[in-house]
Amino acid sequence: MNKKSIGILLFIGAMVLAQAVWAAERQVKIIEPVNNAQLSSPVKVCMKVSGLVVEKATKGVNEGRGHHHLLLNSLPVDLSQPIGKQEIHMGDGSECKELKFVPGRHVIYSVFAYGNHVPYDPAITDRIIITIKD
Repeated sequence: MNKKSIGILLFIGAMVLAQAVWAAERQVKIIEPVNNAQLSSPVKVCMKVSGLVVEKATKGVNEGRGHHHLLLNSLPVDLSQPIGKQEIHMGDGSECKELKFVPGRHVIYSVFAYGNHVPYDPAITDRIIITIKD
């Protein structure tokens, strides 16, 4: 193997490592309510991101940018497709949403997606469980 080939392989390896680190630094976290909270409805749900920028969906598809989606009690089967309209889109760029729940146990998923509502790959998600009191 010549020096040029070794240089190319080292460059490719560095790029792959940089992308892995970049992906690991991208996170969404549901900061309110806390996991396993027992609450009354309505519930304010808030997210915080790191390594990302929250923006309105109308800004389009921009790497490292997007908006929140909340999914209740299940994730879509195919996260390579746009998140459906039955889910809670926060395309206005907001980070909090007040939701009404019936009594019982609920799983709240946060999925961060591009302006076209397609989640990142790998998916940037968080999940909490709450219980709504009667």
